[in-house]
Amino acid sequence: MDHNNDKNAKKGQSMWGGRFGAGPSAIMQEINASIGFDKRLYAEDIAGSKAHASMLGTQGIISQDDVTAIHKGLDQVKAEIEAGEMVFDPALEDIHMHVESRLRELVGDAGARLHTGRSRNDQVATDFRLWVRERCDELDLGLKGLLSALVDQADKHAGSVMPGFTHLQTAQPVTLGHHLMAYHEMFARDRARLKDCRTRVNESPLGAAALAGTSFPIDRHMTADALGFDRPLANSLDAVSARDFALEFLSVLSISAVHLSRLADEIVLWATSAFKFLELSDGFSTGSSIMPQKRNPDAAELVRAKVGRITGSLNGLMMVMKGLPLAYSKDMQEDKEPVFQAVDDFVLCLAAMTGMIEDLKPRTDEMAKAAGLGFSTATDLADWLVRVLGLPFRDAHHVTGAVVKEAESRGLDLKDLPLDAMQAVEPRITDDIYSVLSVEASVTSRTSFGGTAPENVKAAVKAAREALK
Repeated sequence: MDHNNDKNAKKGQSMWGGRFGAGPSAIMQEINASIGFDKRLYAEDIAGSKAHASMLGTQGIISQDDVTAIHKGLDQVKAEIEAGEMVFDPALEDIHMHVESRLRELVGDAGARLHTGRSRNDQVATDFRLWVRERCDELDLGLKGLLSALVDQADKHAGSVMPGFTHLQTAQPVTLGHHLMAYHEMFARDRARLKDCRTRVNESPLGAAALAGTSFPIDRHMTADALGFDRPLANSLDAVSARDFALEFLSVLSISAVHLSRLADEIVLWATSAFKFLELSDGFSTGSSIMPQKRNPDAAELVRAKVGRITGSLNGLMMVMKGLPLAYSKDMQEDKEPVFQAVDDFVLCLAAMTGMIEDLKPRTDEMAKAAGLGFSTATDLADWLVRVLGLPFRDAHHVTGAVVKEAESRGLDLKDLPLDAMQAVEPRITDDIYSVLSVEASVTSRTSFGGTAPENVKAAVKAAREALK
């Protein structure tokens, strides 16, 4: 064994104590170490340690001199990590042992007293909750930015007519503003889910120790308050073994990623030469290596793809947790990487989508032209028959179908079909029917709550702006 390996083995022996006579094998060290990813928790680990030290001092468990030394040392450790001076060593396994080992080098025995009344089990659970809580707040701001971009575009296009689809077939005319506000509603619910998730994240495991609590007279409410938690978790077993807060967080991200993917898919469709509903900006598209005319919606396509990675993170952590007895098992070391990866992917997707919506350049002329295709105002004809002639809706539906068939046989839109052709199906139809057969008239008439009428869209935009303040 060379000098470095011998030194690492000694660190391993020291960390595990006298129970083990030899250091871990290279394979065991590799599979056991988590420092490669949990170093992201350094700030949360140091914050938790400072709160724990203060509480130990207040409770008379360690001296105030020790508290002062620990705080000063932890500040230096944090500065060293942020300056890139910390050398991460797999023999020390995780971020907790790296911080504690360096702290003891700096302040001596005071650093060794820091771990009184806690375990790495409650320590990592605390760090992880603090990290997820911070991400909840950051992602809330990100979703707010996307909502604002959607509202701005919806406001500009409250009256821009486009086809509404079911089964990806032209159904009824809507407005682009109404369409975009549908996504506003989805992402607003995602934001509400994220805030709701945060309330369950924000409970403190610190002081639960390994699994059963501790005999030291600690004050868990004090550390919870110091770290901004609402309360300590009520059961020590639950505190160290629960990861449902991470599963819920991943679930929220997965649902929102699905919404991002649906919107991305529409951008991909709308940018095609078949739809021609929008022009892509250079900032969110690429060219082809062989076809110079191409402008590819790569940003939207990648947002659409990354939902698989995010939902995969949720499924992966579900499988980790599904068969674990209480309390802590080493399996739970696998909890952080999927969350870290999902957050990284989601943040990138959210930023890309916000940028695409801000840069959106709709081709409203093409949208309006497409809105009139496929007899999209047929329902307006049926509604007129009910409202003006008093036909039962099912009878009106039948009459409308016959009128559509006649228009189709002549190669005409409904608004261009002669009155006598309609009267051949239903003699009581008058020329007033043409007042409802244009796509503009159709969308304007949809004034029911939540409908596509431009006045409704404007009202929804106003309410959304108030909510975003």
